Amino acid sequence: MPIIKSSIKDLRRTERRSARNRAAQGKLRSALKRARAAVAAGQSEAARKAVAEALPVIDRAPGKGILHKNAAARHKSRLMQRLSKLGPAASS
Repeated sequence: MPIIKSSIKDLRRTERRSARNRAAQGKLRSALKRARAAVAAGQSEAARKAVAEALPVIDRAPGKGILHKNAAARHKSRLMQRLSKLGPAASS
């Protein structure tokens, strides 16, 4: 436990930031997992909805420092490729 006042404040700040980062990371992982599971199950309507919910979460991740922008683009691209393989009704 730090003794210096500024170090104590830094510790509090770090704990708040860590909690925020963990929450954002968990939200991203959950959204990706739901989307991938729906696509893998072959349920086109559910997959389309899950992917639509995951895309904005992926878009925000690079701004929060959770993903690199190219990694976010890769995740989006692969999700859309899998979705398009389900058929034309799924991708529209």
